[in-house]
Amino acid sequence: MPNLSKSKYFSYWQCPKKLWLETYKASEREPDDPSTLARMESGTRVGKLAHQLFPNVVDATVTDANGNPDTAAMIARTQQLIDAGTSVIAEAAFSYNGCYCAVDLLVRTPDGWDIHEVKSSSFPEQDGSPSELKKYAPDIAYQKWVLTQCGVNVTGAHLVCLNAEYVRHGALDIQQLFVIIDMQNVGIKKPVDLIADEYLKVPANVAKAQKMLADSQTEPNEDLDHHCEKPYPCLFWDYCSRHLPKPSVFDVYGKSTGKGDPIFYLDKKLENYRAGRVSYNDLVGQPLGIIQRMQVERQTHIDACAIRSFLNTLRYPLYFLDFETMQFAVPEYDNSKPYQQITFQYSLHIVENPNTICEKKGHGYLPPSDGSDPRRKLAEDLCAYIPMGACTVVYNDTFEKSRLKEMAALYPDLRDHLLSIRDGICDLLVPFREGHYYLPAMGGSFSIKSVLPALFPNDPDLDYHNLAGSVHNGGEAMTIFPQIKDMPSAEAKAARDSLLEYCNLDTWAMVKLWQKLMEINNG
Repeated sequence: MPNLSKSKYFSYWQCPKKLWLETYKASEREPDDPSTLARMESGTRVGKLAHQLFPNVVDATVTDANGNPDTAAMIARTQQLIDAGTSVIAEAAFSYNGCYCAVDLLVRTPDGWDIHEVKSSSFPEQDGSPSELKKYAPDIAYQKWVLTQCGVNVTGAHLVCLNAEYVRHGALDIQQLFVIIDMQNVGIKKPVDLIADEYLKVPANVAKAQKMLADSQTEPNEDLDHHCEKPYPCLFWDYCSRHLPKPSVFDVYGKSTGKGDPIFYLDKKLENYRAGRVSYNDLVGQPLGIIQRMQVERQTHIDACAIRSFLNTLRYPLYFLDFETMQFAVPEYDNSKPYQQITFQYSLHIVENPNTICEKKGHGYLPPSDGSDPRRKLAEDLCAYIPMGACTVVYNDTFEKSRLKEMAALYPDLRDHLLSIRDGICDLLVPFREGHYYLPAMGGSFSIKSVLPALFPNDPDLDYHNLAGSVHNGGEAMTIFPQIKDMPSAEAKAARDSLLEYCNLDTWAMVKLWQKLMEINNG
């Protein structure tokens, strides 16, 4: 029977079936996307930086010949360090009755030891809030229980995470970069202990988890529920939902149109699922919003009048704009925060008038791949190509508007120009999101990756999967750009070409969508 680690315990806590599948049917798990993998890698760096919060940290990590943690050796080394009077131990390892954990930072106190669990997440306030922090309690409670069973007096339980309000200026300020939260005393007005209740549940959970893992043949019978999304989306969703018709109630558009229509979030979907309303046919006649009804009844809906009203808000020439961004857990540049969206690339297609024949290849800007802050040069180039007062067309304006506002605050000399671009933005998402142009093939999604193939199902030039390079989506773009500086020249050139081609397709796609709207308007 496999040992129960803290990550496995957390999987059981979220859903027993999740742990069993991870152990015995791991091949059914959906692969992590590039951005998730990058975030996992950054977590290692965050963990190492957190060591600097305490003086004289000694790492108990021991690896085998293959570079994997040698748990038996780590447990022995941890005990040696405790006996030697070490004040702070990183990766302090303990095992009790098949339960194993390695504490990120174990800090000696006058009466015992404090657990410090390091996460690469960030919180907006120094104290966080109970609702945001609850998801970390089971992991820490499990560690406290294992250590207690091993005879360690645990005097405190803390979460170490990134401070979302920290702005880098010069060298990293480690004390400001991190926030240390007392998980047994969380909140300002009415502090609560998030560990106590979870700690009491650990023995029973451990016994059940171990019993379940001892049976490799019997798959737990857990039905779809909130644990499929909370506190983290489960990557076994496709496997566990394979009994559902395609499409199903879980594919229904979740948001309200803002006109008193129902919000179809997970609660509502589960309510229908448990009542046996699973297929789209089952949902006909149920309380649905405008978009949801179109989706469920597989309607094609084209409101030429509403589309015409939208097109009348556009002013020529049109500047079709798309940004690509990257995020760093630990801010790499001055005047940036943890996980801030750093704009590093844009693409631009310009349509002079309604009769313009636009070329597929537009203007693409990608700064040098030398690891320097790309934002200033990008902002200057943007101002050179888009005049003040222009009508700039984007898809989902919240993203581009936010990036322009951030750059305007960063560069006062460009502020007026950047804010003028921001104020002139028109959102091409609107006629699709509002249901003015809806096709069943959109599947209730209004992302450009769903709308484009619905409107152009047989155009290989508009298929992101047909892009020849290594970048086919935003996650791959934000992951690959920071890596280019360390690539051989030929590989770096190929990566840059792929980024330019991908971003170019984003704005070319918008041009094609605009042309489709114009066809409706002129028809």
